[in-house]
Amino acid sequence: MSELVTGEAVALELRPAKLPSRALAVFVDLVVAMCVYIGVSVVVLLATASLDDAAQMALSIAVFLLVLIGAPIAVETLSHGRSLGKLMFGLRVVRDDGGPIRFRHALVRGAVGVVEILMTFGVVACIASLVSARGRRLGDVFAGTLVVRERVPVGRSWPMPAPPPWVAGRFAELDLSAVPDGLWLAVRQYLGRMRQLDPQVSAAMAGRLAADIAARTGTTVPQELPPALFLAAVVQERQARQAPVRADGSAHGPVPGGDVASGAGWAAPGAARVYEAPVERPAAVKPQDSGSRPTGFVPPA
Repeated sequence: MSELVTGEAVALELRPAKLPSRALAVFVDLVVAMCVYIGVSVVVLLATASLDDAAQMALSIAVFLLVLIGAPIAVETLSHGRSLGKLMFGLRVVRDDGGPIRFRHALVRGAVGVVEILMTFGVVACIASLVSARGRRLGDVFAGTLVVRERVPVGRSWPMPAPPPWVAGRFAELDLSAVPDGLWLAVRQYLGRMRQLDPQVSAAMAGRLAADIAARTGTTVPQELPPALFLAAVVQERQARQAPVRADGSAHGPVPGGDVASGAGWAAPGAARVYEAPVERPAAVKPQDSGSRPTGFVPPA
């Protein structure tokens, strides 16, 4: 399976769509667009029968541009890459980094599609898709997009780990507002899949993500903490801030993203030892007080 890699170096389990499914999706979209175009053209023709030939020609061109070019662009923009045909076959247009497309991506795809799909009956698009390693047509190349399959088996992922209790609240003073949602998603994906990664790759990825978080929050990664533990602690802090609060001031409800609140420890593959807290860690938190077993944290080797 081909993988896409986000800007934060986290692999997303997305499969580039094959040419047959893409062709069928385009065919469905074209059939729908042509039916709408014919219907609108008939209505406009009847409504403007009293106009001269020049005005009718101008309206015909406007209807063509709006229905066959403008409408698909608007649909892809508003639906974040899912036209009717793509929805039927479980496809979606995404950016090269796996993110949702915007208007400029849909505009470029639609403009180039006029030449490689409408004017050449799809011949150019088919050739480009066959030549491309990921099945991209020229519109995708110029727009920086990719058509992927959404209906794929979900790979096994581990629950997001809980950091040791002694790091809880350590990063309560951090300003997390400058961290974008994409980076949070990358961190959560890494923490949930750390056991599936090669230890060296996992360590390098944790270092890069921790550096990105530290740069966004204006802090530094503590030297006594492994980068993966720093990430887990910061994510726990963010979830604690977002947790619903009862009238008495206590948090309640499930914590999004896994078992961070449960206190369950975890270990990365290939790690030789459980990471212990520094000497200065507080001794106030005990297993019987927290309601869970002692927590160990194993950083990537």
